[in-house]
Amino acid sequence: MFKFLRRKKKNENSVAFRREMAAKLDGKHIQYVGERIENEEIIVGREGGLNIRNGEFLVFASGVVVFRAAIDELNASELMSGDGVILTAPDLENGGRMRSVVAYYSYYRK
Repeated sequence: MFKFLRRKKKNENSVAFRREMAAKLDGKHIQYVGERIENEEIIVGREGGLNIRNGEFLVFASGVVVFRAAIDELNASELMSGDGVILTAPDLENGGRMRSVVAYYSYYRK
């Protein structure tokens, strides 16, 4: 009964899901990027965007690339509020160490 209400959960660890999320986020403008270190959020950049280049996902803020990861290794999950996204992956921009950043979207009135 009510089978139409049940949604099939997507495998968030699959390469197809990771590519789909990266494509969904591509081109979004961000207000700022934060990194959580020891229960404290540090702002690492302001005013930028999320982009895909040559199979890599880039977070560009404050005029520099603050996070760069291979799309197939990127875990991306949107905040429940819908105001941003949490990105976790080995950061190629910082020697490949595992890193999590939170990018908060910019909103413009139309």
